[in-house]
Amino acid sequence: MKTIFKLINNFISFIWIISTVTIAWIFFKVLNRTKVYGKKNIPLKTNLLLLPNHLTMIDSFLVGPMAFYPKVILKPSLLPWSPAAEENFFNNPILAWMSAKWKAIPVKRGRKDLEVLNRMSELLPHSTMINFPEGTRSRTGKLGKGRPGVGKLIYDVRPIVIPVRLFGMKKVLPIGSYIPRIFKKITVIFGKPIDFSEFYTLPDEKETWLKISGKVMESIAELKVEGERKNTSLDVERLRGSYR
Repeated sequence: MKTIFKLINNFISFIWIISTVTIAWIFFKVLNRTKVYGKKNIPLKTNLLLLPNHLTMIDSFLVGPMAFYPKVILKPSLLPWSPAAEENFFNNPILAWMSAKWKAIPVKRGRKDLEVLNRMSELLPHSTMINFPEGTRSRTGKLGKGRPGVGKLIYDVRPIVIPVRLFGMKKVLPIGSYIPRIFKKITVIFGKPIDFSEFYTLPDEKETWLKISGKVMESIAELKVEGERKNTSLDVERLRGSYR
């Protein structure tokens, strides 16, 4: 009997994942105008960490499908784990169930949660994952500083790290809004894997983690397409100055 229930649960999970990922892809690619660059930089492997800048609470629903759709239909394990604010995605039983199926990891805002970091360290070697190195959404659209937690995760697990730059998402879901908008222009840029080998011989301490997260943010800032060069160049210089 337990085997039957497990099979039913797995089937429901599969249908739910594929349906919602497809809906997300249609929303961003068809109902909005999303351009994707650098998808060839993403290896279809486990121990893969995608690190985008953070603009809205639905950024994960953009990054995952743009990275792995339609391959995720035949290989659901490609669906990335991602942190999600507990107060937004786990505040009632139904939403908590849906979020768990989306492979969301509940995170309490403003809290340094070692349990969450340990959970990510356990999951990442055998999966793909999205994490937001700034730790919170940008109110202005400008890049913030990287948090030490993502540096610690990279130091411990040593994953393949792909920097990701998002443009235009603030127009899709402005802060304070709960209904996503359509017919907006969105850009997603996947960078080449970042080499952190220079940091792995350094002590396992906060200063090292911050250096790693600093390199992450510089790599994100350097991602640009024609028309975005001026803004991203300013971001790179500002971030380099903040980590000196």
